[in-house]
Amino acid sequence: MVAVVGALTGADAAVNDPGHRQADGFTWLLLAVSLAALVWRRRWPLPVAVVTGAACAGWALYGHIGELLNLPVIVALYTVAVCGSRRRTLWTGLAASFASGAVALGVGRDVANPQGLPVLEMLWPLVPLLLGAVVRTRHQLLAEYAARAARAEEEREREAERRVHEERVRIARELHDIVAHTVAAMTVQAGVALDAFETRPELSRKAMRQVRDSGREAVRELRSTVTVLRDRDDEPTAAAPGLDQLPDLVERFSGSGVEIALCREGEADGLSPVTELAAYRIVQEALTNVVRHSGARHAAVSTTRHSGALTVEIVDDGDGDGGDSGDGAPDGPLSGAPSGGFGLIGMRERAAAARGDIEYGRVPGGGFRVRAHLPVRGEREGRS
Repeated sequence: MVAVVGALTGADAAVNDPGHRQADGFTWLLLAVSLAALVWRRRWPLPVAVVTGAACAGWALYGHIGELLNLPVIVALYTVAVCGSRRRTLWTGLAASFASGAVALGVGRDVANPQGLPVLEMLWPLVPLLLGAVVRTRHQLLAEYAARAARAEEEREREAERRVHEERVRIARELHDIVAHTVAAMTVQAGVALDAFETRPELSRKAMRQVRDSGREAVRELRSTVTVLRDRDDEPTAAAPGLDQLPDLVERFSGSGVEIALCREGEADGLSPVTELAAYRIVQEALTNVVRHSGARHAAVSTTRHSGALTVEIVDDGDGDGGDSGDGAPDGPLSGAPSGGFGLIGMRERAAAARGDIEYGRVPGGGFRVRAHLPVRGEREGRS
């Protein structure tokens, strides 16, 4: 850039109009100063504009005329606008216009046609400044677009990570609910079958059939989970369990030593699949904890349908804490209590996924209660 400006400006300075001052040592000195200043135009744009402007004014006052003598200051003013702010560009334009007009008035008739000269000389410094401002604005827009694209990409990555995390949690919750419950039920039924093998063979056979049915049910649910993970649309998936399967769920715990009563109030029609699955899994996990940890002899499961909510309650008369961690659980909402076991975490996540809440605690006089309040419409319906 500096070489091109030097060649064009030097050629114009070397050939002056007859009758006007010809190039001499002072002419080339001003050119050298201007070109040397242009080397530092990006680092110090405003001082370079002052130096090149002074050199251009020196040529005019010294008696030189030419169309390209102001090329160095044009490049300097353009750089001021490109590298500077809008405010600095505005003040630079005002100063350059007044300075150029003042030089034009001082030179007068000796170098050019005086008609309209001051006005024209005041306008030309604004041209490179306007061009530089346009280029600067374009660069800022491109930078803003690039920043927005980068932020959007970061948002997409974070959203993808969040979805992966949520899916991992969902899969872990499903596997825990299926495996933990099935193993607990099969262990109970296998113990019943072993104890009654010689004395009550019919009861033993019934318990083993329960073991077989529990295994088949677990395999069915695991196959459904794996099918969803593989995303194979050509393979039908089994329907998610709901409130209609609660009697079968309670039946699987027969012979466990815990007498379980089931009470259902209100119709299940209109409940979203998310709500029904959450209610089923909460009952499943609570009963598994009752059998494994509470030492209870009796348990009651109740589901009550209100106008806009479903209440699920599981109460036992045991002396355990109702959890699967063995470290105790304080009364109050589950979301505010420390959770050491995956079962209690899973129940909390089930309720939250259905946009509901769950609480648990010891019952005065002995026993433990889990109560969940779930909306009739689950997460997907509520967000649509």
